[in-house]
Amino acid sequence: MSLPNLAEAQFDLPTLEQLAPPARFDHPPRILLLYGSLRERSFSRFLTQEAARILAHMGAEVRIFDPHGLPMTDSEAVTHPKVAELRALSLWSEGQVWCSPERHGAITSVMKNQIDWIPLEVGSTRPTQGRTLAVMQVSGGSQSFNTVNTLRLLGRWMRMVTIPNQSSVPKAYEQFDEAGRMKPSPFYDRVVDVMEELFKFTLLLRERSDYLVERYSERRDAAQRDAAQRDAAQRDAAQRPV
Repeated sequence: MSLPNLAEAQFDLPTLEQLAPPARFDHPPRILLLYGSLRERSFSRFLTQEAARILAHMGAEVRIFDPHGLPMTDSEAVTHPKVAELRALSLWSEGQVWCSPERHGAITSVMKNQIDWIPLEVGSTRPTQGRTLAVMQVSGGSQSFNTVNTLRLLGRWMRMVTIPNQSSVPKAYEQFDEAGRMKPSPFYDRVVDVMEELFKFTLLLRERSDYLVERYSERRDAAQRDAAQRDAAQRDAAQRPV
């Protein structure tokens, strides 16, 4: 078969051997959890905390980012302490959980602000690429999937591996007790399902996420840049007086 537009030198033919991890990680999966509300009695925070307990019970190391005090995107420098904390946690993580209330049929500004502060790339580092992601939402009314669908779109844009399962909790005010603990229900069981799946996917992908998200187009661009730099260096050398 003829593929005249294909740069063979940068083309990679995946094999099972290449998917084998070069070394096994011995540390627990590192999961960052974000929630999208600043309310004192925040059901998205309650659901996030419940998810964190389940993940910790399975052996994960979990961190929950508190969005209080995070400035609006681009209103402060990236050196702001809350921005630096969020970005450091994203780099630390191997998987993430995003949980937002649904407001006006979409995610909240609190949720979007956190995602917007996490850059697609910083130099040669991509703080979210290849990390696993689970999405959840809470609603004050009937069950909806607008928010989890939006979070999935954002996860794809951030080059994350979003797991198939998800959690949507309707009438959230009925699902938590006064202490903020989730009551037994099929909705709780679904959260367990989602966290189990996230844990499994993270174990499966974290050791080879770099290879799984490596791109032909980026390898080709890098090769072209290297070739251009070599050509420029050779021209400069040829023009120097002997």
